[in-house]
Amino acid sequence: MTAQKPKPLAFEERRLDVRATSLRYFVGGTPLDESAPPLVLVHGFAGAASNWAVLAPLLAESHRLIVPDLPGHGGSTPLPAAPNLAGFADRVASILEREGAEKSVVVGHSMGGIVALRLAARRPELVRGLVLAAAAGISTTTRLAEAFLTGTSLVAPGRRVAVWRRRIARSRRLKSLVFDPISASDAAALSEEAALGFLSGSRQYSDILTAARALAREDVHRDLELVRCPAFVLWGARDRQVPVDDGFAYARRLRAPVRVIPDCGHLLIGERPEACAEAIGAFVRSLDDSASTAAARPAPAAARRYP
Repeated sequence: MTAQKPKPLAFEERRLDVRATSLRYFVGGTPLDESAPPLVLVHGFAGAASNWAVLAPLLAESHRLIVPDLPGHGGSTPLPAAPNLAGFADRVASILEREGAEKSVVVGHSMGGIVALRLAARRPELVRGLVLAAAAGISTTTRLAEAFLTGTSLVAPGRRVAVWRRRIARSRRLKSLVFDPISASDAAALSEEAALGFLSGSRQYSDILTAARALAREDVHRDLELVRCPAFVLWGARDRQVPVDDGFAYARRLRAPVRVIPDCGHLLIGERPEACAEAIGAFVRSLDDSASTAAARPAPAAARRYP
């Protein structure tokens, strides 16, 4: 009889109160191999865990997932103060400690990429591998970017549009109006589920101004020097929000491989979820292969123990 593949577990909503912040996060997936690292999916600016609506189920087929709402986003309350994104990374670290998820692979999209970098630099014992998916931080830390992010936070166009999210998600024309040309390469082709995932995140946030100011001030170069775990860079070839040149800059500094997904914009995790899942899965497998090779390699003579 052929063994049936276990079905992914439903995602369970959980909460953690830490340092004056109440965090919402989701846990799910199918841990087929208990030795496989958990995957932590960190969303971007003005988003939420729902941004991973179409990619998370694909990854959940073979991994345990932890998907947080960052402070001030989704169902998480704001930080008391945040001069930079270190406080966001520390809150994600608290969730990983609560879940016993040491040595996770952390996938960060857009602003979530900087949070993931900060986490890897500040708490290296928690991060086995790092995936930067269209990560902010290289060309987004300018006065022009700060003005744009601050204006977006104050006007909150995402929240206004999200009121009509279901109607927008069903209409190719309305999806194009909302997501094109900055966010997606072909917004009309976004699935209804993907569009709802992005729009729902915009509906829920309570404080993105703090994140906007922290993001605009953030200097990732110090963190890049501190990251010691393997990294992988994933980008959309037609990203108009964070140019693909930023991806190559990250790859050079981290000595990381790059995969550029064609016909894809900044919202690659919703535009091309199958390609993203395949790329992330291959990176995780490469970590397992490297660990197996290292374990099989004879120890140096000075490090061997003899009876």
